[in-house]
Amino acid sequence: MAGKSKLGADPLTVVADPARRLLRPEGQAHERGSLLRELLRPAVGLPPLVTAVVHPCDAVSIGGALQAAAAGLIVPLLVGPRARIERAAAEAGQSVAGLALIDVPHSHAAAARGVQLVRSGEAGAILKGSLHTDELMSEVVHPTSGLRTERRVSHVFVLDVPHYPKPLFVTDAAINIAPDLDTKRDIVQNAIDLCRALGITRPKVALLSAVETVNPKIPSTLDAAALCKMADRGQISGGLLDGPLALDNAVSSAAARTKDIDSPVAGDADVLVAPDLESGNMLAKQLVYLADALIAGVVLGARVPIMLTSRADDELSRLASCALALLYERRRSGAGV
Repeated sequence: MAGKSKLGADPLTVVADPARRLLRPEGQAHERGSLLRELLRPAVGLPPLVTAVVHPCDAVSIGGALQAAAAGLIVPLLVGPRARIERAAAEAGQSVAGLALIDVPHSHAAAARGVQLVRSGEAGAILKGSLHTDELMSEVVHPTSGLRTERRVSHVFVLDVPHYPKPLFVTDAAINIAPDLDTKRDIVQNAIDLCRALGITRPKVALLSAVETVNPKIPSTLDAAALCKMADRGQISGGLLDGPLALDNAVSSAAARTKDIDSPVAGDADVLVAPDLESGNMLAKQLVYLADALIAGVVLGARVPIMLTSRADDELSRLASCALALLYERRRSGAGV
């Protein structure tokens, strides 16, 4: 009969494949944002972080900083052109009266002054305003005047994905373009340290690739195997690593069983370590725009945490990024976490 498929249905009718459904993460969907709120609840009542807010010269960035201050997460030190900050606050329906405001002429000067405030001990974190990430981070990683430590800086996204049963950490999707093995070691350690600061005592770390077997033609599989051995030898501590794992095996126990992968990480990952920035960035944005995930994030590995909020972030995402930085810094300093 014309218009009928071989399955006997209208060709526009979608026929669900039960076997395919088994590959999806198990469990019912939860309320969007509920896991992230629960994860960050310990930040409530902690002493706020004195934070250099660098160049908050549009309504979104100054509004986010003032919301975080009102929530008791930060004490803002506003750094940038006074007139532009005051105009941005007015556009946001806010006032900066009574707040510390350090007047500098432009965004580059604001980035340099924000880093200087940390170096002098006047600020314990940095919040990016309306300047390019590269402009801020070039000051952060400057070899003589920046905030470098012995560890490479990296970014960690924390996502609340409604169909995944726990918060999902994705790294590095914002800083390191093509990390080598030493850099990946620091990327993994930074993510583990953040998880532990949030109460995840032994996070499960999935080292992602396109396949779950070591293949010399796919460098990310070799890095994954090496990172696992580095963890065995104590060069990475505090987490449970496995890899290489393809994404489906990392987040679905059904997919892992289908491929006979026997691993405590497979199907239950807390952290997804991407092979490079491109894949990590696409993964994080796919979860936001196709899976309705709520996202927050922070840069670690410098002297202090750095919050790289986006103009596309909603209020909870911005507050959550500040709470991440607060919990991480209090855990690192041994104060209140």
